[in-house]
Amino acid sequence: MPLYEHVFLARQDASTQQVEELTTQMTGIVEGLGGKITKTENWGVRSLTYRMNKNRKAHFVLMNIDAPSAAVTEIERQERISEDVIRYLTVRVEEHEEGPSAMMRKADRDRERDDRGGGFRGDREGGFRGDREGGGFRGDRGPRRPRDEDAAVEE
Repeated sequence: MPLYEHVFLARQDASTQQVEELTTQMTGIVEGLGGKITKTENWGVRSLTYRMNKNRKAHFVLMNIDAPSAAVTEIERQERISEDVIRYLTVRVEEHEEGPSAMMRKADRDRERDDRGGGFRGDREGGFRGDREGGGFRGDRGPRRPRDEDAAVEE
């Protein structure tokens, strides 16, 4: 059977339980049509790049599907009907990715960085501008020149 990766975005104001029920409903459709869901990942509520249907955030859910195309067609039809689903995307793949998806690996990396105390530019090279060497904030630009109006006052 063909392999698919399917991601759908649910409205921000839908509860986590409603998103899980929606995922369970989609899983039931796939299994009813002779397929199976090999992996489901809930990526949580994330900000959208631009507003979609008056939503600035959405619940993101990934499903790896091993099913005939009729099952995917039915899932997409159900998602078009559902008011909770903002967008969806299904991509046919040659093989499913083993282990966590790229989004989950990124979340783990971010969590590790926060646990180390990195966070807000603290341990990045360069830091804020006050970290520059060579004379404090002015750097090696030399002394400040008077502006034209300052020069006129001194005369």
